[in-house]
Amino acid sequence: MFLLTMRRIVYYPFGTGTYLPYELLSPNLIMDSSSNNCFGFSPGLAALAAQLRLYKPSPTFEDDDDDIEEQKIEESEGKVVSQVGFAESAAVTHIVQSQRFRPKRAAVLICIFEGDDGDLRVILTKRSSRLSTHSGEVSLPGGKKEDGDVDDVATATREAQEEIGLDPSLVNVVTVLEPFLSKYLLRVAPVIGILSDRKAFKPNPNTDEVEAVFDAPLEMFIKDENRRAEDREWLGNKYLVHYFNYETENKNYVIWGLTAGVLIRAASLVYQRPPAFLEQRPIFWYPKVVDKDTTMP
Repeated sequence: MFLLTMRRIVYYPFGTGTYLPYELLSPNLIMDSSSNNCFGFSPGLAALAAQLRLYKPSPTFEDDDDDIEEQKIEESEGKVVSQVGFAESAAVTHIVQSQRFRPKRAAVLICIFEGDDGDLRVILTKRSSRLSTHSGEVSLPGGKKEDGDVDDVATATREAQEEIGLDPSLVNVVTVLEPFLSKYLLRVAPVIGILSDRKAFKPNPNTDEVEAVFDAPLEMFIKDENRRAEDREWLGNKYLVHYFNYETENKNYVIWGLTAGVLIRAASLVYQRPPAFLEQRPIFWYPKVVDKDTTMP
């Protein structure tokens, strides 16, 4: 005899009229929700963790391993990549597999927590003006993969600890989004983690890399407020680069490019709705030949 399992759905608010479902779908998910309570998660954050754990990223070019049938390789090799701040997508090109572009790997941490008003916020940094690349720009904590990193999660959490003193034990990683392509052609994996206790995190920035640590409302990145966009073109494809102006503690920050694109994607996933503006995700072929001077405009 088979017994039907009851399904309970409770909706918790996340400010501005947005509601997220908390679904008890399986024993594993129930266990995960219980473990979230060990982190001191509020019901809303537990609901968000449950939702994001169900997310399955779209396949990317890296899923085409050598053991795939030759026909599938021919159909799928070379993949479309995005401009700064847009996720990769699949398409057909005529690039021999041995010539396929294999970018170096990096990862960033999208660390989400509840603000005093119950809204969802994300931790950001302003990079040091002394750095050789992206100096003075707003960024998510993160960086290039090192030999000891077993995966993208290890890279993102290690870099966050090194850059701003964020103890990985305070962050409950729930999912990893599709990789993005940076201006300097790095494969950047966005790792989403939830910080249950904001007060337990005492920012300790590495002044060689980070000038400031601050946070911003996540929902801002799907609203059409304090935003502008610029038309760009690369390899014959047009796209938009988004800029968000944000002021906090009498300081003004501009969040743009890869960071803005990653946060648009993350906010769309968290709030389960598209942005209120045109993203214009472009279609880019992986370049057949890449040298050290190749960058996106």
